[in-house]
Amino acid sequence: MKAKEMIARRAAVELKDGDVVNLGIGLPTMVANYLPKGIDVMLESENGFIGLGSVGESTDSNLVNAGGQLCGIIPGGAMFDSAMSFSLIRGGHVDVTVLGGLQTDQKGNLANWMVPGKMVPGMGGAMDLVIGAKKVIVAMEHCAKDGSAKILKICNLPLTGKGVVDLIVTELGVFRVTEKGLLLTEIAPGVTVETVKGKTEADLIISNNLISMKNVS
Repeated sequence: MKAKEMIARRAAVELKDGDVVNLGIGLPTMVANYLPKGIDVMLESENGFIGLGSVGESTDSNLVNAGGQLCGIIPGGAMFDSAMSFSLIRGGHVDVTVLGGLQTDQKGNLANWMVPGKMVPGMGGAMDLVIGAKKVIVAMEHCAKDGSAKILKICNLPLTGKGVVDLIVTELGVFRVTEKGLLLTEIAPGVTVETVKGKTEADLIISNNLISMKNVS
């Protein structure tokens, strides 16, 4: 199983029946394709939709998520302007947001919108989402393309939000942000704790009840 699929499958387990969920651009949009059976969620997109379907469900170019990907819309779904969209987000009506990350750290900080010196289109809705959503999940590959760690002691890129992350899901494991630090609660099949530690700059607390990652086998 490819890394991104593993991450999306595991992140989907965190969603509960009836949740209003925002999926960020990129890998997080894949989460909609792996929802557990019997779980119905309302997918909200900051470009003005609630009730989106999975990526690729429609060929209608008017039905796209925040990343511009074609997607369906369920019966009862609604469309609205940006003012209404961000009223939902800032008003605390989004239960869970799943976002990608450039860096996270052991204090629950998130950097995911820019690298200094590189052109970016803008910060998007991430800064509003990490403050407005009740639960923030970072779904990202464990290391950068150059092999460097993305889960750090302290982020060194411009922050999207400070102390906002609840859960980090990578292809190596699942990490919960606690008052004492990052708690490794699940580990990918065939991966050792030593491997996870070797690819993580942050200090890790290993759960006494460490289990294999859910929904990836």
